[in-house]
Amino acid sequence: MAVNRIYKMSFVSVYPNYVAKAEKKGRTKAEVDEIILWLTGYSNEEFKSQLDKEVDFETFISEAPNPNPNRTLIAGSVCGVKVQEVEDSIMREIRYLDKLIDELAKGKEMDKILRK
Repeated sequence: MAVNRIYKMSFVSVYPNYVAKAEKKGRTKAEVDEIILWLTGYSNEEFKSQLDKEVDFETFISEAPNPNPNRTLIAGSVCGVKVQEVEDSIMREIRYLDKLIDELAKGKEMDKILRK
């Protein structure tokens, strides 16, 4: 039931929280956007369109045009759950994003966050 609630939350309502978390630690909105675009394959225009349409998380993830194949290299825990072990594909993608934003807020270099 909680999973469905997360899926139906609008991405645009959560996005400012990602930005605020990063900015609190001296990082930038541009870095948050770079992470999101890297993860999903959205262009800047497509990303802005998704925000403007106020799509929910499920739609935002499922409509991602070109999910980065290196996202599967993301490992570690978010809220005590290992992201690589999340079975539900939509939830795993959400956790990948959460993990990358956590890494950004912890001061990790962008090259390492983006698995370059």
